[in-house]
Amino acid sequence: MFTGIIKETGKIRGVSEGNECKLIEISCNQILKGLSAGDSVAVDGCCLTVKKLKPSGFICDISYSTLEKTTFKNMGAGKIVNLESSLTPSAKIGGHFVSGHVDGTAEITGIEKKGNSYRIELKIPEGLSPFLAPRGSVALDGISLTVSEADRGFFAVAIIPHTFENTSLSRVKEGDKVNIEVDLLSRYIFRILSDTGIINPVGAGNQNDDNLKEKLVEYGFIK
Repeated sequence: MFTGIIKETGKIRGVSEGNECKLIEISCNQILKGLSAGDSVAVDGCCLTVKKLKPSGFICDISYSTLEKTTFKNMGAGKIVNLESSLTPSAKIGGHFVSGHVDGTAEITGIEKKGNSYRIELKIPEGLSPFLAPRGSVALDGISLTVSEADRGFFAVAIIPHTFENTSLSRVKEGDKVNIEVDLLSRYIFRILSDTGIINPVGAGNQNDDNLKEKLVEYGFIK
């Protein structure tokens, strides 16, 4: 479990073939303190297990299923990645709960500088629209962010200077893809509402507004 507060950025030193997986070597500094083989670490939002420690970095296995679902599919040496060590009981939760189980990738469709901050607009991946709402949480490349806008087909996040300067977001451009993980709570709420028939599952079409209101009243969500 993670919080989406990036500890530091690292650099991919190399990618090689392993046994039914790929091996990725990452150079870093701060995150190495207290890190051991077998520990979990979030790399661009993806929870990976440290296979081996190096003097100035670590090596992880990446399964082919993870490669297909994340931006690791096209990563190579020199890529800057966001790093976060796993959450401990005494750690501050500065962002939101992030599992490191990436839902897919989102394409950046626009980057706009607004004063000292930035507005980044992204295309909503298929099936994830119900989990994105204004003022809700989302993790992009492992960074805990607040959704500023969400409409049909797109959503946007506002990036403060500190986040922009201390993460990989300072290097992204329009057309790039980032790993996305929706808020855990939104997933459970959606599942409960789907199982009780209050809303339709993802991809089942739009729910009739009157029927939805009746269901919400019936189950005590509204009066």
